[in-house]
Amino acid sequence: MSATILKKDFQANGQNNFNFDSAVADLNVVKTIENKLIQIFHEDKKLVNPVFLFVSEGFTLKLAYFLAGFIKRPVAIGIAGETASGKSTFTLDVLETISEFEKRHNLEQIVTRVNTDDYYYDRSKEVIAAGGFAQFARNYDFDIPDAFELDLLKTHIEQLVLGEEVWLPKYDMSGTATRHDNYLLAKPNNIVISEGLFNLSDNINNVFDFCIYVEVDHEEQKSRFYKRAAQRGLGDAAKQVYDNAVEKAEIHVKPTSKNADIIVNGMADREEYKKVVNKLLEILVLA
Repeated sequence: MSATILKKDFQANGQNNFNFDSAVADLNVVKTIENKLIQIFHEDKKLVNPVFLFVSEGFTLKLAYFLAGFIKRPVAIGIAGETASGKSTFTLDVLETISEFEKRHNLEQIVTRVNTDDYYYDRSKEVIAAGGFAQFARNYDFDIPDAFELDLLKTHIEQLVLGEEVWLPKYDMSGTATRHDNYLLAKPNNIVISEGLFNLSDNINNVFDFCIYVEVDHEEQKSRFYKRAAQRGLGDAAKQVYDNAVEKAEIHVKPTSKNADIIVNGMADREEYKKVVNKLLEILVLA
């Protein structure tokens, strides 16, 4: 069952008369919120390095319905982009801004994060057999959808939006290729966010209410990748892994940008990310 047809009321406890589960607003409120959203995106366009590169038709209205309380269930947000595009950094900035918002308004946690990287298949035995991660990585493709258990990811997102608790896996990124299943208990919250290479793929994007694609300049992507490769101990295999990631992204990742509601600039100032998210969150206080 797709998250777009699930029915689960928002729930958030706090002070300052802030409550996702308030009475349904009238259509005038929706229109007012939509106009505020349009203004936010208009102001962003004036920046030298804007946050948003593309906003789809109808996005502001759909978001306004959620913010006004017309759609009374958790909202699922999917974030995708190439390797080293900045999707995880963007997600972390969003989560940090939400955390600060929670503190300002005395709210309990309102967001649940699901990291797609934790859904890599366990290949720890193969790493040992190969004599180490660098040797294993030479002959294993981490940059195709089949490297991930995407069906399980989709099921977990659906369960969270239905209001169910879910035991999430945890993948060891230190070079063991080990996945620990049933590692972390995730509780359903008002916002469910998941980021990963293939979150906007045709077979999974419909679980998300809002699809975000993070785009980055090729040279910046390359620089980021090699810094991360050094941290992960890829050694001489780094070039092969990078070239493969770029090649496979042309096939499996870049085309999914067509499913995006918005395209985010992966090279925008991180403070601008936070400012935009704050503006969106503050609309909730006034709605």
